[in-house]
Amino acid sequence: MKNRLIKSVIVAFFFSLLCSDVLAQKNNAFKQGEELTFKVSFGFLNAAEAKMIIHPNIVSMNNRSTYKIDVFGQTLGVFKLFKVNDNWGSYLDTAKIIPYQSYRHIEEGNYRKHERVIFDHQKKNARVRLYDRENKEVVDTKDYSIPANVQDIVSGFYLLRTMDLKNLKKGETISIQGFFDKELYNLRLIYGGKETVDTIMGKVDTFVFSPIMPKNKLFRGEKPITVWVTDDKNKIPVKIKAKLFVGSLDMEITDTKGLRNN
Repeated sequence: MKNRLIKSVIVAFFFSLLCSDVLAQKNNAFKQGEELTFKVSFGFLNAAEAKMIIHPNIVSMNNRSTYKIDVFGQTLGVFKLFKVNDNWGSYLDTAKIIPYQSYRHIEEGNYRKHERVIFDHQKKNARVRLYDRENKEVVDTKDYSIPANVQDIVSGFYLLRTMDLKNLKKGETISIQGFFDKELYNLRLIYGGKETVDTIMGKVDTFVFSPIMPKNKLFRGEKPITVWVTDDKNKIPVKIKAKLFVGSLDMEITDTKGLRNN
């Protein structure tokens, strides 16, 4: 249950950050070599640590320059009993900010899943390849229809950071779309205005967002998840809060390295 809970919050968090591409602009927010570290707390307990890493080298894919981005999640303390050690990744076009490939390596208890998705934005197709437990042989391949320029669970966060958020008005609703786990996600994101919050970097001004979630047995309230993104050139998330039926799950930034703008 707790594995599913943590994963659901992470999925909701990343897809809450996908916005329509009409807001996208030239990337001045991040660069290769950046690392962001977060702690995930369940009540008063440190449940997990998450890292978002842009590798230092640019990778060529489809004759295009891409960032290789990895997100790692690992349980901590008493939650190590559940043995969660996950890795999500994306190859992101450095200019267009769209994914050409994404992948997942999931280790949760005895469960293993290795998956790679190849995006063809011109043909509006996503090819999903599932690998065996050892991540050596392809055991299943399926094609799915997708909208052009659809985002994956990792790339959407970086797309958000290229956007001009200052023109958003409080209460404005943005339709969002992403592809994850063989499904298209259509959510709505509400801009809640600005707020100053305490972080390891001191007090920072932030943009506040809340995705409208479908009814489920994990979260309570119409807007159970809130995300705070810095109102600066880097636009990094510094805080995420999820209201659960029992308690709450919080995510806070603990360290930053290689930021493009100091």
